[in-house]
Amino acid sequence: MQTGEQPRSGHVVIGVDTHMHVHVAAVMDTIGGILAPLTIATDADGFQQLADWAASFGTVLAFGTEGSGSYGATMTSFLRRTGHKVVEAGRPDRRLRRTNGKSDTLDTENAARAVLAGFATATPKTADGEAEEIRQLKVAHDQAVEQRASAMVTMKAMLVHAPDALRRETARKTQITLARQLAALRPRRPEGPEDALRHTLRTLARRWQYLDAEAKELTKMIGNLVQRAAPQLLEPFGIGVDTAAEILIVAGDNPERIKSEAALAKLAGIAPVPTGSGRTSGRHRINHGGHRQLNAAIYRTVIVRMRFHQPTTNYIARRTTEGKTKREIIRCLKRYVIHEVNHLLRPTPQTASAAS
Repeated sequence: MQTGEQPRSGHVVIGVDTHMHVHVAAVMDTIGGILAPLTIATDADGFQQLADWAASFGTVLAFGTEGSGSYGATMTSFLRRTGHKVVEAGRPDRRLRRTNGKSDTLDTENAARAVLAGFATATPKTADGEAEEIRQLKVAHDQAVEQRASAMVTMKAMLVHAPDALRRETARKTQITLARQLAALRPRRPEGPEDALRHTLRTLARRWQYLDAEAKELTKMIGNLVQRAAPQLLEPFGIGVDTAAEILIVAGDNPERIKSEAALAKLAGIAPVPTGSGRTSGRHRINHGGHRQLNAAIYRTVIVRMRFHQPTTNYIARRTTEGKTKREIIRCLKRYVIHEVNHLLRPTPQTASAAS
């Protein structure tokens, strides 16, 4: 006897498309396909509604979330605390978007299918420890540094229009002394372009001083957090506080989610991408993906070692005689830094057993 009911396995995957004010979810049975959609508010009540709704369809295998590190961070944390597995689904394939179009419902269905098919496997960051603290402080620090540089550029551009005497007084001064001198200007009430220019220079100089003090304070706070979270990252030659901070931000508070050294290299955009086809088997190209800030930090470490680290200069000389170009040698050195970092992020068996 046949029935019109859709067959179900009782095992479901939930796809979630996250937004600022609402999240859209869809439940997908492992053999029954998409069953139902749901829209929830982005608060604790909405998250509980999502968890209860998902459980009503059977055993929840996983939640596939698009944007688990941004709009979906709070929901991800809630679902984890309630014992659910959460996977970062990532953006839908562009070819699928061109073919099928885009909507919140389609995005949730694609997220659920990506998890069920095994394409989406990335574990989101927990964002509940020192790495998250460093990330938040780094956002403010980087913006302060950027605005400080912009204020100095504007200040020097305005000095071009200053009187000859003021330009002579400020010539060849360092940024700190230049800002200190211009901040001490005592202009009259604006009664002409020269008075307005002095007001402008004093304002820009005081802004630069404020941003400089703010950036230095944030740098100190970040350094203290890095020392507390992973002091071993500062031991290798050429890895400073800024690079260590980027490493911790990318690894997150649960670095065990990065399963291997190759995965960390790919996350940093350092793993080469194969481009072999037919008679060009074995060819590779540079990986333009990954975390670009971490990639740049590793690059700075390599450049410091190339200039001041004797074992590295010896390595460069040896590889140069083998016919390697400077660009190829830098790629090899970046990969070796990732090799070091991977071991420093993971406790050794002796340390783990001693801790237990």
